[in-house]
Amino acid sequence: MKIFTSTQIKELDKYTIDHEPIKSVDLMERAARALTTAITEECGVGTPLVVFAGHGNNGGDALAVARLLALRSYEVTVYLFNINNKLSEDCNEMRQRALECKEIKHFVEVTREFDPPQLTAGTVVIDGLFGTGLSKPLETGFASLVKYINQSPCRVISIDMPSGLMSESNTYNIHNHIIRADVTLTLHTRKLALLFADNQPYVGRLRVLDIGLSSDYINKTDTAYTIQEASDLRPLVIPRSDFAHKGTMGHALLIAGSYGMAGAAVLSTRACLRSGAGKVTVHTPKYNCDIMQISVPEAVIQLDDEDTYFSEDVPADEFDALGIGPGLGQLEGTAIALIAQLRRSQAPIVVDADALNILGSHRAWMQQLPKHLILTPHPREFDRLSGSRSSDDYERLMKAVDMAVRLQVFIILKGHYSALCTPDGKVIFNSTGNSGMATAGSGDVLTGIITALLARGYHQREACQLGMYLHGLAGDLAVCDKGKECLVASDIIDYLPEAFRTL
Repeated sequence: MKIFTSTQIKELDKYTIDHEPIKSVDLMERAARALTTAITEECGVGTPLVVFAGHGNNGGDALAVARLLALRSYEVTVYLFNINNKLSEDCNEMRQRALECKEIKHFVEVTREFDPPQLTAGTVVIDGLFGTGLSKPLETGFASLVKYINQSPCRVISIDMPSGLMSESNTYNIHNHIIRADVTLTLHTRKLALLFADNQPYVGRLRVLDIGLSSDYINKTDTAYTIQEASDLRPLVIPRSDFAHKGTMGHALLIAGSYGMAGAAVLSTRACLRSGAGKVTVHTPKYNCDIMQISVPEAVIQLDDEDTYFSEDVPADEFDALGIGPGLGQLEGTAIALIAQLRRSQAPIVVDADALNILGSHRAWMQQLPKHLILTPHPREFDRLSGSRSSDDYERLMKAVDMAVRLQVFIILKGHYSALCTPDGKVIFNSTGNSGMATAGSGDVLTGIITALLARGYHQREACQLGMYLHGLAGDLAVCDKGKECLVASDIIDYLPEAFRTL
């Protein structure tokens, strides 16, 4: 699914109006019907509703929703903010329809002074003040209204966007001037800002409502951002031949583990084996030998010369893919061995965990990285790689996009919506996964999955896409049985077979 900018969303609306064809006010009615149905699923008929409508088309949506809810016997109080006596054409039409609706008992048009209603714990506010067209922080009276709503005990349902939240960048926004919604009903497609973790206090639970915008425009319009779903990934899956043997299914090398961190090597190796690699060799310090042999008997163990840490790069010509970093440690000897290994290896490479932290503390080495490398940092690891802390998720994503293009690498910025930044400047968000996966070892599992897919013959981009999706899907399946609080990384591995079958 494509993610459009606020400018493209306007163009999508206009294209739909021109080519369906449909009047803009009728398209607004269509959106209102979808919103009304969703709101009735959130609130019973006895729930008192207070609708705050702005002067633009988001306000028009809210007024149409208020009328449709009143016709369904909801008790609706409407506040239309027409401060400058300048409503959009469609908002003005919806104002007339609302005034003519006898079922709306309380309609207040605010032109100057505003006496705010009491918002109790039983009240639900329908926020239709500002939508995707907002380009600057809210000020003065609207900022005060937002603060008043946020300080009240009521529930809030926002239409399209929580008022005050801009569709893309909120780096310079005033966070106290953004509605904190309990539910956001966004129209037709997710907006970029709704995918960032630091905006979740404003978004609440997100629902995407299909309002029948033009599929022709959507299909032919290019966008920098997409969010992947199962239908996008199924065509990428390479079928396993009936005549396959371990020699044709790829040989993966994992360089993982240090003394006291053998578990990271175990998790990445088990995940690699579960993800279809024909053969997996693990290079690890001598002291990890017994643990690895007992925990993962299917793997080939290759021991380092040192007892406790990775000390020297190893020949990698015979391998189809390399994963390096889980539990590796950050000793200087390991750092030197790491950069030598990255320079020496010709196979596709996944770099994770301590390998990323080493690069973050030796940033001059970043320019020496081979092209099409796969880096899988979480936000703090990426900040170390970039050399500065990002003020928010949008700024971090833009840095990751720039780094991916500049170094010609693939970067998976891990999170609830993990973002794959590609060398051509595109971003692919992942749609699977849950907060139960926020547990030690989860990233090691992802490294093992992607390394196996590379060994199987997938291109780096496809291996990243499938790896992210299968990793999150296995976590989603595991949560159904284990619950979020009790999920551990090995559970994700245990549910990989079902994830593969499901995809």
